[in-house]
Amino acid sequence: MNVRTKTGRRRYRTVKFDAATNEVVLIEQRLLPHRFELVRTRDFRATARAIMDMVVRGAGAIGAAAAYGLAQGARTFRGTSLTSFDRHVEKVFEVLKEARPTAVDPVNAMLEVRAKMAAGRTIGERQNLALAAAEHFADENVAHCEAIGRHGAKLIRTGMRVLTHCNAGWLAFVDVGTATAPMYAAQAAGRKFHVFCDETRPRCQGASLTAWELAQQGISHEVIADNAAGFLMSRGEVDLVIVGSDRTLGRTGEVANKIGTYTKAVLAHRHDIPFYVAIPLSTIDWNLKSGRAIPIEERDAAETLGAWGVTRRGRREYVRVANPTSGARNPGFDVTPPELITSIITPAGIFKPRELWRHRARLGGPA
Repeated sequence: MNVRTKTGRRRYRTVKFDAATNEVVLIEQRLLPHRFELVRTRDFRATARAIMDMVVRGAGAIGAAAAYGLAQGARTFRGTSLTSFDRHVEKVFEVLKEARPTAVDPVNAMLEVRAKMAAGRTIGERQNLALAAAEHFADENVAHCEAIGRHGAKLIRTGMRVLTHCNAGWLAFVDVGTATAPMYAAQAAGRKFHVFCDETRPRCQGASLTAWELAQQGISHEVIADNAAGFLMSRGEVDLVIVGSDRTLGRTGEVANKIGTYTKAVLAHRHDIPFYVAIPLSTIDWNLKSGRAIPIEERDAAETLGAWGVTRRGRREYVRVANPTSGARNPGFDVTPPELITSIITPAGIFKPRELWRHRARLGGPA
């Protein structure tokens, strides 16, 4: 994505790796849209903390960060024993795996890296293969998003009003994004449309990140309060909903995504509005058999009880909003059943949710 900076427009990836310093380089998403900065994580534990603390967030982006983090950890090993090296890599894997439990991309990415590493006969070969595999995952993530854009662009016609929830844009992936990919492709085809960005409480990724992306891209948009979506739908002001996913079950078509997605699906179903989910292949979980088995991350209550913002002096500060003696529940995700989803946009095409398992060979699933 091209970003407007003080020195002009420049292309960035959300996640990349500096092999010379063995550092993962990330866009500091907590500072957006007020400040654009890059941060470097110096070891795999710092990379895991960046994922956990949402310096980097979004399914594909944390998948790439975890893949690079695994390679980063593998490259620090200085012993001579392959057995000790494998134990070290397992420890790195577990630390990164626990950073964000709901999303499946980090695990799928790291399993891919480990599978490629296994071909190495020496520690040095395995370290090199780890980095090559992480780079491949990042590049493939971009290619998948571009393919989603090609398949999904036909859904967006001139004059349409599109609703999206949270941020499934280029910031949530290595580049391009999933829910935004059809929008960018439709824009490139010359179509004019309008996007409603749900604010997406409690962290407001729609208001801060998706709106910032669309502004950078010059796409017409407005931020709406989460609870305004039903009103706009009832007035016929929403034609299409496109969201992303942090884990989609290949066996059932259930979709885990940012809290509030299920609510939007119910509202869209009530008002007969098409509801699409856009995903790369790395987001598909072929093993779990029920959405109830998806681990739902419970985040810090402070996120719900207050909000982060920037003062007039440009200082980022947290402000308590809720009653000072009250606690809060803060589930980070919910699960949308397949009957509320029109179709799922993938790099291999558009499928009904319950068709994923039947087409698993095309979607990189088990034999």
